[in-house]
Amino acid sequence: MVVVGEASGDLHGAQLVRSLCQRHTELEIFGVAGERLRQEGVRVIFDVARLTGMGLAELAGNLRTLWMAYRLVRGALRKEKPDLLILIDFPEFNLRLARLARRIKIPVLYYISPQVWAWRKRRVKQIARWVDHIAVVFPFEVAIYEKRGMRVSFVGHPLLDVVRSHQPRQATLAQLGLDPSRRTIALLPGSRRREIAYHLPPMLEAADRLSEEMEVQFVLVRASTVERGELERLLARSSTRLAIAEGNAYDVLNACDLAWAASGTATLETALMLKPMVIVYRLAWLTYALARLLVRVDHIGMVNIIAGQTVVPELIQNEVTPERILFETRRMLLDGELYRQIVEQLAAVRQKLGTPGAAERVADIALGMMG
Repeated sequence: MVVVGEASGDLHGAQLVRSLCQRHTELEIFGVAGERLRQEGVRVIFDVARLTGMGLAELAGNLRTLWMAYRLVRGALRKEKPDLLILIDFPEFNLRLARLARRIKIPVLYYISPQVWAWRKRRVKQIARWVDHIAVVFPFEVAIYEKRGMRVSFVGHPLLDVVRSHQPRQATLAQLGLDPSRRTIALLPGSRRREIAYHLPPMLEAADRLSEEMEVQFVLVRASTVERGELERLLARSSTRLAIAEGNAYDVLNACDLAWAASGTATLETALMLKPMVIVYRLAWLTYALARLLVRVDHIGMVNIIAGQTVVPELIQNEVTPERILFETRRMLLDGELYRQIVEQLAAVRQKLGTPGAAERVADIALGMMG
């Protein structure tokens, strides 16, 4: 059984399932999944697209759906008793499943651990009590779990296997109906409805203003968990034409000069493509106020966290305005030396993430746990 909670987990889960099935063709895999896991043959008992909560305040409006999902998954775990439960990120939901699995003697593999180094460090105790093996994707996470006597493996980051372009810049832009001679900016507003609502409007206003200043064009990358119609309704308010990219995010990033990206997996993907970016992050005010009390990190973007310094600008909460997005964008596009320095620093971040093959390493662990 595999359980994911968002688009990035669906992607990493699909890589893992593919590796598992290549090694063992008779595996039956089911769980909470999205489009990519379904394509790999996973029997979906609950669609991840319905789990759209973003923060504590937003989560309140989705509690009924979450509780329904939990009851369904809990029942399936008890009834079908899989040989292994694989949990991918999504800690608030998945740690409850881990506790249940321990009670009914189902081994648990946690892949892509909760960010205990950022907040709620006490969860390490829960993870050590309920999880049999944890596969981490950042090297600094190993020591955190080893201190608790856990079986922990650094497997490298799964994005290293997938983040690459498959066609030249000119071909990608031609497919999108864009001009190869113009500077191009990618918009990655997020993979959840609330993220889109918070991030896309200021991005669109910034796009309108920047279009008046320079020859620039824009492309919006749609996450698999966001309906196209929802994006089109928001885009209708903009005076600037934006192409919508479907399913070829890395080709799009390769074709772009810069990105405006919501904090999350997209920032790491953009960094691996060596593209400078402006990171944006807005939450409901209640969620943000609580986060300020709980989170203990100097940066919000994984790029900057891994680097240990500010490589790319971060705009948080009331800083997410068209004016600030424009200021940081002009600074990077118009200063060639600064742009080159950022690219070099992004390359250094990529080096810290290990080597390709994360899914294969986790598949080996999983099959070993199933005997």
